[in-house]
Amino acid sequence: MIKKEMIAMLLAGGQGSRLGVLTAKVAKPAVSFGGKYRIIDFPLSNCINSGIDTVGVLTQYQPLRLNSHIGIGIPWDLDRNVGGVTVLPPYEKVGKTEWYTGTANAIYQNIAFMENYNPEYVLILSGDHIYKMDYEVMLDYHKSHHADVSIAVMPVPQEEASRFGIVVADEKGRICEFQEKPAQPKSNLASMGIYIFTWKALKEALLALSEQEGCDFGKHVIPYCFDRGETLVAYEFNGYWKDVGTLGSYWEANMELIDIIPDFNLYEEFWKIYTKNEMIPPQYISSGARVFRSLISDGSEIYGTVENSIIGPGVRIGEGAVVRDSIVMQGSVIGANAFLEKAIVAENSDIGDGAVLGTGEEAPNKAKPDVYAFGLVVIGENTSVPAGVKIGKNTAVTGATKPEDYPGGMLAAGETLDKAGVFS
Repeated sequence: MIKKEMIAMLLAGGQGSRLGVLTAKVAKPAVSFGGKYRIIDFPLSNCINSGIDTVGVLTQYQPLRLNSHIGIGIPWDLDRNVGGVTVLPPYEKVGKTEWYTGTANAIYQNIAFMENYNPEYVLILSGDHIYKMDYEVMLDYHKSHHADVSIAVMPVPQEEASRFGIVVADEKGRICEFQEKPAQPKSNLASMGIYIFTWKALKEALLALSEQEGCDFGKHVIPYCFDRGETLVAYEFNGYWKDVGTLGSYWEANMELIDIIPDFNLYEEFWKIYTKNEMIPPQYISSGARVFRSLISDGSEIYGTVENSIIGPGVRIGEGAVVRDSIVMQGSVIGANAFLEKAIVAENSDIGDGAVLGTGEEAPNKAKPDVYAFGLVVIGENTSVPAGVKIGKNTAVTGATKPEDYPGGMLAAGETLDKAGVFS
């Protein structure tokens, strides 16, 4: 019988609705990050760097690009005869078929997969955070405390603690109370949604809660284990960790990569971040181009000016164009003399010659003010923006747009333009 000490279950089925048009046709973990990477590369790289060679990736929403990216796990050395990476979508069962309805329900529906490896421990991960963590160190902590459940926690400013699920622990690290987004937090230790369970405790909880609608780890499984008197401990993590769940935090995390001494270094030799690399030529920067404090990925051609920006693979930036404080993803074309400021341009989009993105004063977005904010212009994938038009701040554009879609050649701040049926 196969026996693994610890396997990982990676929850990667989320829609990521707060990323707006960036996740209209792709799961959040498959969204580009840092030029050539995708968000899921970070937990997958953490797994192999931590010595975990068996990973189940649970997918659901728009999984095509995610599945294609993961493949058989070659970039992460997870193409194993025993173990490796396995994509786990919902599947038809005898009697009924159901989607994953919560984080714990998704794990419950894959008990058979986990039993196949007879693990001592199961690591539960989210597929949409940017960080580096040695899960082996967390496992050692779990063992030394003889814990049934270990929860990774991170100190947050006390004034922000009410936004998080808060863990209250004693001086030995044992958890004595949970508070879900409390008005008066008793601690500043926020749960990171990273758990290590003994297999016995996890299986017991999942079976006991199998009829619970929308079964979730934070709301149901953890309280269940706590109420049964099992040993729950808090593992404090003090490294870089970023939830890129909003357009603002996503943009900010990308911009932090180009600091002279970044808080999060993509290129550390001892803790590599692996990804699926296409066979493309190196980047080309013409003699007339100017590039300042930017990440330029392979296959890109730069003829204009790039400042404080992240440029993905195979991007072309035309002569006279200025790209500032922006993210331009794989395969997009920025026309000659175009101007971009605080723009996020998704994959394979075409910004026409002389177009201006990010102009004028800010105004709240009329359709989704909580999503399209932060002064950003967001362009969905496979979108074309005509030559010469101007687009204001806190806006979103998606689809094949034409000059007549821009009254007076302008899309005002706070407006959305949808020619791809994303908002309908």
